[in-house]
Amino acid sequence: MTKLFILPILLSLVWALFLNYNGVPLKQGKTGFLYIIGISLTVIFALAFLLWLTAGQNIRN
Repeated sequence: MTKLFILPILLSLVWALFLNYNGVPLKQGKTGFLYIIGISLTVIFALAFLLWLTAGQNIRN
């Protein structure tokens, strides 16, 4: 589960490299970073919720 926190870091790094390669300033690509962080956090929280929700199932069986 903790490996999921690497996802936004890797995506942000790729986005920064993409912006740098195309000559776009990081300040102009700020919206992309916000989207990356928002979507990644949504995925992380959804998976954490599902893990929490199903954790009791293993104990009962």
